[in-house]
Amino acid sequence: MAGGGAWTRRGEWLEAMPGRAVTAAADAEAAVDRWLLATAGMPAKLHARLRREGGIQWRGDRLRLLLFPYREAGIEPVWQEAGVLFEDDFCLVVHKPAGMGVHPDGSSDEVTLDHVVAAHYAASGGGVAVRHIHRLDKDTTGPVLYAKNEYAQLVLDEAMRGKEVSRLYAAIVEGIVPPALKVIDAPIGRDRHHAARRRVSPGGQAAMTQIIGREVLQGGTAVKVELETGRTHQIRVHLSHMGHPLYGDELYGGPPWNSGVTEVDTGQRQRPQAKGRQALHGEMLVFNHPWSREKLEITDPWPEDMLRLRELLGCGPQE
Repeated sequence: MAGGGAWTRRGEWLEAMPGRAVTAAADAEAAVDRWLLATAGMPAKLHARLRREGGIQWRGDRLRLLLFPYREAGIEPVWQEAGVLFEDDFCLVVHKPAGMGVHPDGSSDEVTLDHVVAAHYAASGGGVAVRHIHRLDKDTTGPVLYAKNEYAQLVLDEAMRGKEVSRLYAAIVEGIVPPALKVIDAPIGRDRHHAARRRVSPGGQAAMTQIIGREVLQGGTAVKVELETGRTHQIRVHLSHMGHPLYGDELYGGPPWNSGVTEVDTGQRQRPQAKGRQALHGEMLVFNHPWSREKLEITDPWPEDMLRLRELLGCGPQE
């Protein structure tokens, strides 16, 4: 799908120039509809509603679409700095720090990334609903994608369902991950003995994890992982199941770590001992822009604690 190309925002309206596909047509309104549905890829239900409500206008050679109406945030803003990695009129990608949930779960009054994003929107004038497209575990760091209007939400939700949003993670795990381990294809279900845990189970949901890179360390392996599915705790469950739990992942049997530990007197690197988070970070998010369909690759540098852990464990023999 080609996408809608360049656009200009005029308040609540988007302006685009479809070109001869519309200007040369005998029936401009029908041509506009064909261009929106077939070329720009507007979701059919949204198209029907905008037509019904006067949200599609043709002015000379310009198409005007009511894509940015004022919307309440839907959650109270909490004022702290947001680590913005990408933003335009359609999308926001923001870094989620460790120890912060993406959205409230009703069990506490803790600040979540949704609260921080609401404040970020408010600082820019407001009128944008907070709509996250995917989630990360509370103690996992990395980029989270938000849709800034209904058009973007519908397109990105469909892209998630179609596995067209690629998520690349970095993890530091116990043991030496063999080069032959490239794909973990094992269904994941709930652990009936522990409410918070998941486990590999024949009756679970299909789950596939690809290991696309590895760096052998003296005390483990740093791996790059890509998800084919998005099950709860998928990377943690799969790698633990294969005998390589993540450092700091107490729930799945991973060794503890403390990024403040330094070398001991013998010159050998000491194994981390203090409790920490699981060593898992979302390194890159790849998706097509909902309007232009341009491929976007949003990177998020490793957090300091994982960089320190990698240094602590030390580089192993080169292969």
